[in-house]
Amino acid sequence: MPDAKTRKLLHALEQNWQAEIRGACTYRALAQREDDPVRQKTLEHLAQAEEKHAALWARRIQDLGGAEPVYRGSPSGDADSIVNRLGGVDMALRRLEIDESRDIARYGQQLKELGDGPSVSILERVIEDEREHYQELSTLIRNRYPRSAIQTPDAKAQLEELLAKRGGQGRKAAGWIGDAIYGVNDGLGAIFGIVSGVSGATLGNSHYVLLAGIAGMIASALSMGSGAYLAAKSEREIYEAEVEREREAIRMNGPEARELLSLYYQVKGIPSEDADHIVEHLARDEAQFLRALAAERLNATEEALPQPFVSAFSGAASTAVGAFIPIVPFFFLTGYPAVFLSAAVSLAAHFAVGAAKSLITVRSWWSSGLEMTLVGAVEGIVTYVIGIGLGHVGA
Repeated sequence: MPDAKTRKLLHALEQNWQAEIRGACTYRALAQREDDPVRQKTLEHLAQAEEKHAALWARRIQDLGGAEPVYRGSPSGDADSIVNRLGGVDMALRRLEIDESRDIARYGQQLKELGDGPSVSILERVIEDEREHYQELSTLIRNRYPRSAIQTPDAKAQLEELLAKRGGQGRKAAGWIGDAIYGVNDGLGAIFGIVSGVSGATLGNSHYVLLAGIAGMIASALSMGSGAYLAAKSEREIYEAEVEREREAIRMNGPEARELLSLYYQVKGIPSEDADHIVEHLARDEAQFLRALAAERLNATEEALPQPFVSAFSGAASTAVGAFIPIVPFFFLTGYPAVFLSAAVSLAAHFAVGAAKSLITVRSWWSSGLEMTLVGAVEGIVTYVIGIGLGHVGA
């Protein structure tokens, strides 16, 4: 009967064995679903490596007098978990990347705690392999082929691939002009529809139109402001999470990170030697190097990210401005004159907003303006007719 210390050691080693087998099952399941032969080969290679680790733990468990471990997880590992099913293969790989980093940290802690020489020797070997796994997963996630999957890497092809990938990655930042136009358009369209509908139902009764219009204006402004705040906050949080992932990648494999940044600079036309020199200079300051790598990898900088409170205010204010336009005539007029004037003012505003969109698009101002006016006219007619019908039903 093993003593308490041995039982504790056996429990830790069995947990390691379970984790390695689960990882192998996960990698193999993902490999079977992968269409890309290179990615498939890489995932299969990772599965085989995890099985070798499990064999090392199983052998040590038996040497200590423990029973042969029995796998208690799913045959597909974590590949069929709800999160991975919903997020797809890319999400599964990101989660595996995080798991690999956690395994490295957990094994590193065991180096201090196990107090068993043979087990520590296995840990040292496994930790080194897990670091390589982390790097291979990193390349898969970022759409670059791992070196282990390519026998004769072509530097030029790698650069061309990086250049092609950069076109579809990163944040496409919209300026404040685009945000303001979107807010004005949203408020104008929503409240013009409300004003048209209530006017049709009440024959242009200014009292009811103003109540509905002002209530809608406040609701739209608050909705747009809160939505803009949450969107900006989420974008910043996503950026910070990606930066943290880059920081971990630098810590795990600094040479590869420096090579990657050098390639990015070479893509921009900087000679190889000069790019390497720049990177080595940046690498002297860890924070500066991280900012430079993140700027290239994510195609964004922290300074360029929207400020949540600024986005909330601009979104709410621009929406309120657009929403206020259709209700202005009802402060001074009532009945059909107010309805006709509100329609005229709103359609003119639709044209102005559409024309303003040409500042951030390639379309002509008159084409964009006419399109927006047509959309507003259809919206106003439809909601006015619906309002008339609802008015008769209520009567």
